[in-house]
Amino acid sequence: MASNGGAGTATSPFVLAACAEMLFLDLPFEERVRRIDEAGFEVEIWRWWEKDLDALVATGATFGSMSGYIRGELIDPDGADAIVETARESLEAAQVLNVPRLVIHGTGLDDNGLPVRPSAHTTPADWLAALRTLERLAKLGEECGKVFTLENLNHAVDHPGVPFNRASDTIALVAAVDSPHLRLNLDLYHAQIGEGDLVDLCGRALPYIGEIQVADVPGRCEPGTGEIHYPRVARALDELGYRGVVAMEAFASADSDLALRRFREAFSIDV
Repeated sequence: MASNGGAGTATSPFVLAACAEMLFLDLPFEERVRRIDEAGFEVEIWRWWEKDLDALVATGATFGSMSGYIRGELIDPDGADAIVETARESLEAAQVLNVPRLVIHGTGLDDNGLPVRPSAHTTPADWLAALRTLERLAKLGEECGKVFTLENLNHAVDHPGVPFNRASDTIALVAAVDSPHLRLNLDLYHAQIGEGDLVDLCGRALPYIGEIQVADVPGRCEPGTGEIHYPRVARALDELGYRGVVAMEAFASADSDLALRRFREAFSIDV
């Protein structure tokens, strides 16, 4: 795999990844994976059960993250059983692809990213139920040597009605479980819409981060196309000592190769 470093004296201290669901959309999926891998990035995917896993393995790419469940939710007892059951299936697929991190949300999402059972207002009983479900998932992750990452989403634009949508919610839940097999998928695109103050948020979340995902606001395209000054975020993460994964989960504003270059430049640090 090619280096994540940029040109000259700028290099990235992070492991950079990109989502194959949102780039090179004119190409077959396996070719998208190859293009991202050849550019020097880990590859992230969503619905593994819709993919040819053997064909993905044959690309030789390094896969960093994938969907960690097929259906279910954290709160309802039947939904909790479903998310744990399908998490087991996801872990089997993760073994095939050698994926270390599996993404989960507060509830199942339909094809449009909307919650299958909206729950905008959570009760203390909901929080306790979610905690118990996450403890079950962390135990599964421990048994298989994998990490489930709980992602914050946003209500205002993309995912109205998803419970535990704010980064402050996901931080509280992951901290309460306190397991290395349950970490944060800290999505800064969603956090900018829902909370803002990203540098402070990264500092508060740091002990629990499993990976960071990025896109710009508005538009959900690559860094440099919106209001977020990602080079400042990158410097803050570097100063905090973060050395984990930063993944671009964003559409290309124009050309996907250009989007990847802009992403790398935004997360490279002058040395």
